[in-house]
Amino acid sequence: MTLSLKLLFEGIYQAEDEDRLRSHLAPKIGEYFAAKRSGIFFFDKLLADQKLQTVLNLALSLEHNPVARYIAERHTPVHEGLVTTPKAWKLICPRPDHWHVMAGPIVDRGQVVGSVGCTREKSMPAFDTQDLADLSAICLHLSAWTASARLTGSTTLQPQHQSFSTSRLTPRELQIADLVALGRTNAEIGTELWITENSVKQALKRMFRKLNVSSRAEMVAQISTTQLYSSSNRPSPSGLMPNSQRMF
Repeated sequence: MTLSLKLLFEGIYQAEDEDRLRSHLAPKIGEYFAAKRSGIFFFDKLLADQKLQTVLNLALSLEHNPVARYIAERHTPVHEGLVTTPKAWKLICPRPDHWHVMAGPIVDRGQVVGSVGCTREKSMPAFDTQDLADLSAICLHLSAWTASARLTGSTTLQPQHQSFSTSRLTPRELQIADLVALGRTNAEIGTELWITENSVKQALKRMFRKLNVSSRAEMVAQISTTQLYSSSNRPSPSGLMPNSQRMF
């Protein structure tokens, strides 16, 4: 793989809108995972295209597609090998370039609003746990970018409230937010800051209450949006970039 996760993360925040995110970043994600096909999809855009309704009704059916059902229920990436057998998957999706499938959610305010996916042919290796871990980090950043972009587009009054809210975070909480933005797990954050995993979990609960959010994606998106609207246009003390999706 010639691309790094860091370059993919940077590419997410260079996108000006959802269309450019799909056209420019999706091919790079496919290259990173050595996939035959790759794509980033926002459901509201797909559902607006009447020509795709029949295909979407089948592909997104929670009864028909175990991959879609897993993502809808757990808000986390999955590959077909975790939810069904090769024989059953061939019946569900007979396309030869979809022999192996891996997909993950794009989440905004607790709702799955899109997905990112990759496929491989039968002759190619199946997706593994490392692929899922990497896709989880990508979904984290895509979710934060989406939450921030849609929040910014919906109101211009919100940043004043956000600035007030984020100013109530302690230096330690800002450190935790930094590490959340990098895709760290609670255990990894605890190790890096020399505190217990439970302490990280409790700190995140306090931070969520202070910021009036319910997920990591919303938290990082809110902080990053505050930065975007800062009159000085300088980075915050945490140096935070938009990220995240994982619940505590």
